[in-house]
Amino acid sequence: MRVTMLLDNIAADPGLATEHGLSLYIETEKHRILFDAGQSDAFARNAEALGIDLSAVDTAILSHGHYDHSGGFSRFFELNDHAPLYLHRSAFERREAERGRDIGLAPSLAGSPRLVFTDDIQHLDAGLALITCNQRERRFPSHSDGLYQYRDGTPEQDAFLHEQYLCIHEKGRNVVISGCSHKGILNIVDWLKPDVLIGGFHFMGLDVLKDKEELEREASLLAASGTVFYTCHCTGKNQFDWLKERLGDRLHYLAGGMSVEL
Repeated sequence: MRVTMLLDNIAADPGLATEHGLSLYIETEKHRILFDAGQSDAFARNAEALGIDLSAVDTAILSHGHYDHSGGFSRFFELNDHAPLYLHRSAFERREAERGRDIGLAPSLAGSPRLVFTDDIQHLDAGLALITCNQRERRFPSHSDGLYQYRDGTPEQDAFLHEQYLCIHEKGRNVVISGCSHKGILNIVDWLKPDVLIGGFHFMGLDVLKDKEELEREASLLAASGTVFYTCHCTGKNQFDWLKERLGDRLHYLAGGMSVEL
C-alpha cells in the first residue's frame, strides 16, 4: 500500500500548492482511492505535478461535510468520469464555524449522480470499509468545540455524525484513514485499534503551554496505543513538534507531496 499526500497546509516541495485542506491518494492491491479533495483544484494540480493520474481513480471518499475537504470534487468529476464518491448521508446538513461562517459542502455538489450515500458502515469490498462508529461510546475529548450544525433551523454543537473513517485491511495490517478526527483521535484509536493511522488530530486549537496537561494526557495515551501515526492538516505545527518530542518514531508528519509505503 502506498499513500501520497496530494494536498496539505504545507508542502515538502516548494513547487507544490498548499491550502488549508486535505487530499490523499491511496494505492492498495485492488484500488486507486481519492480521499478528500481540499478546497479547490489545488490537489489536482499537485497530482499532475507528482505524475498521479486521477482519471485512474476507482473510488472517491469524503471524510466529512466541510468545505476544506470537499471543494475540489467538482474538479475531480471533470478529470474522472466513473469513480463514485462515498459520503455520509448527513454530509449536506448546514454547518458553520463559531463566527457564523459557512463551512459546509457546496450545494452544487448535491446534484451529482456520482454520489453514494453511506450509513454507519459501508463495506466497499472484503478489505475496505467506511465506518462512523456513531454508536460507540466517546470516552475521550474531541477538541472540536465551536463548530455547529443546524437542526430544525437551530444551531447546535456538531456531533460529527457525518464523519467516517476508511479502514483498510491488507497483508494482515489494519490501516485507518481519518480526515480531521473530529470525534477525538483517542476515541478513533480506541474504537478501531489501527496498526497505522493517517490523518489530522484536530489539536490546532490547543495551546502547548495553556493546555499542556491535556496534551500530556493525549500524548501518553497515543504512545500507549501501539499505533504508528502519520498526521497532517489540522494537528497544528506547534502541537506536532510538541508531540514529536514525546512520541518519537511513532509520529510522523505527512506534508504535501510526501508518500509512505505501508
